[in-house]
Amino acid sequence: MPKALSSASAFPVTEIDRQDGGTMRLGAPDEKPWQLIFVYRGIHCPICRQYLQDLEPKLQEFADMGIEVVAVSADTEAKARKLRADLSLSVPLGYGMDVAQMQALGLYVSDPRSPEETDRPFAEPGLFLVNPEGDLHMVDISNAPFLRPELEKLPSRIKYVLDNDYPIRGTHEG
Repeated sequence: MPKALSSASAFPVTEIDRQDGGTMRLGAPDEKPWQLIFVYRGIHCPICRQYLQDLEPKLQEFADMGIEVVAVSADTEAKARKLRADLSLSVPLGYGMDVAQMQALGLYVSDPRSPEETDRPFAEPGLFLVNPEGDLHMVDISNAPFLRPELEKLPSRIKYVLDNDYPIRGTHEG
């Protein structure tokens, strides 16, 4: 079982290669005060592909709230490039997460079931909202592709948190 990150603690800043060149820093946004990090399983996952497609029309809504959105996986650069092209994605894509990085974020890690699925261990879905102080404000992780936050309502729920200075919850470890 992974060691979950503690809410209200500093998010571990993690450098990930960026599909369109350079690197992205998870936990240290470039353009906005907040950062929303979507961890997806990889190009092999049809649920992830649909989730990223459903995320696309919500990117401006998040940007208007001052939230930088990124999506990351263990995929290779070639797979990240293909995913972007296949789905016409504009969300910044990070690639090449290694197992140590996944574990540092408290993610569940799976081995491929076959070479046709993928060729390396990969992270199961995760969602992290990092506040301007660099602290983990909200987190959702899953051990399987079937459980994820509902994208249709996610922007309005996060907007409520921001508009109402809603405190970080779940600060006592289980």
